[in-house]
Amino acid sequence: MRDSDMNAVARRLATIAIEAGHVLRRMERVQKDATLKKDGTPTTLADLAAEELIIAHLNEAWPGIPVVAEETASQVSPDSFFFLVDPLDGTGDFIHGTGEYSVNIALVQGNRPVAAVVAAPAMRNIWIAGTRAETGAMPGKPDDEIIWHPIATRAAPEQGLIALVSRRHGDNATEKCLSTLSIGTRRTASSALKFCLIASGEADVYVRCGPTMEWDTAAGDHILSCAGGKVIGAGGTHLTYGHRDRDYRNGPFAALGDPALAPRLALPVTC
Repeated sequence: MRDSDMNAVARRLATIAIEAGHVLRRMERVQKDATLKKDGTPTTLADLAAEELIIAHLNEAWPGIPVVAEETASQVSPDSFFFLVDPLDGTGDFIHGTGEYSVNIALVQGNRPVAAVVAAPAMRNIWIAGTRAETGAMPGKPDDEIIWHPIATRAAPEQGLIALVSRRHGDNATEKCLSTLSIGTRRTASSALKFCLIASGEADVYVRCGPTMEWDTAAGDHILSCAGGKVIGAGGTHLTYGHRDRDYRNGPFAALGDPALAPRLALPVTC
């Protein structure tokens, strides 16, 4: 793969995410039997069906590139290129019918994503990035054409920042980090959609000090970065990916529309 191919890769990932999204929409309308995994998070048959479809398509399009996916391939070893897949990010929202769930796929080279898609099937929105960040409306059929529009983050205002917060995940460390910023509005949002809303200039910051996994963040990280933002970990450095030695678990991070906000945050080193 070459850098010049990454926009084409992102659009191919979009077609796969859209097809997985249609599977989720069909299964959203039937009974959602959830079970708890060892880590206490829920999973459903929809998670498994979407992941099976995504892995099959990735293996067909790019044979030999490992796929690290949440449900069935979470211990696959990375390579110089590898995919990170969350087939249903926001399973709780899927179960509760809020519609705020997404399909996340990222291609990682080394330890940073280089192409990505986040699709929100119930909201009919999709975001992609190769070397540029774009958004469009999800089509009714996987083969329908998408009209893509470029997106960009906004400059942070002096006062009244818009922070995105989770409905179900909150902790004192996150609140302490947000207290260092001039937050004017808090909006609830779920899953990787928070990265995409910031990338589209609709919000300024999302801080998460609780546990997350690499497949939760890689796609949104890349889209936000290509839109002019930045996702930082402790010490202000970029998040890196492919850490099988820690079971692909992230540390605390902040997603920023304006990188100039980074010096004002002091993230804890560990969750």
